Amino acid sequence: MQRFDLNQIAPSPWKNGGGSTREIACWPQGAGMDSFGWRVSVATIAQAGPFSAFPGIDRQIMLLEGDGVQLVSATAGINHTLQQRWQPFAFSGDAALDCSLLGATSTDFNVMTRRGQWSAEVSIHDAAVQVGRSAAGLCLVLQGGFAQGQTLLQAGQGLWWDAAEEAATLLPHAAHSRLVLVSLEQATQVA
Repeated sequence: MQRFDLNQIAPSPWKNGGGSTREIACWPQGAGMDSFGWRVSVATIAQAGPFSAFPGIDRQIMLLEGDGVQLVSATAGINHTLQQRWQPFAFSGDAALDCSLLGATSTDFNVMTRRGQWSAEVSIHDAAVQVGRSAAGLCLVLQGGFAQGQTLLQAGQGLWWDAAEEAATLLPHAAHSRLVLVSLEQATQVA
């Protein structure tokens, strides 16, 4: 398992100037936007504008901080208000979305999986949780802290893995602690 801290991941500015992205993990490591199997990142949205379309990619987005955004695609029939923290919203990356801010800058959590190769389940936890059991995955502490033995992960810190391991149990360090868990599984190939 790899440990990470969002504060130590440098943001990459978007080409359109509307925000920036901090890539937490992708597989295979170092893969570009056209060749990853899965990718998890945190984006800061600073101004209204289009979301890039990612054909063949399934996406999940979740508000972490800020006032939220409105996501609209008339052709895909999407009109979604992303305003409640920690509520994942799944949509097809095939759709080009228009994004408008509902107030000030927003920060969101993004999971992308290549359709037919990987699938992702995104869940929020406030109690003991086992990590490492899925084929790959990631957990990020949203609030408070979670302990694994003597190691304490605080808000903005987490773990990711790219192969199933012996499960590790993370215990909430305080009553208000919250964690997002992304469980990634490879699609089964049908002959």
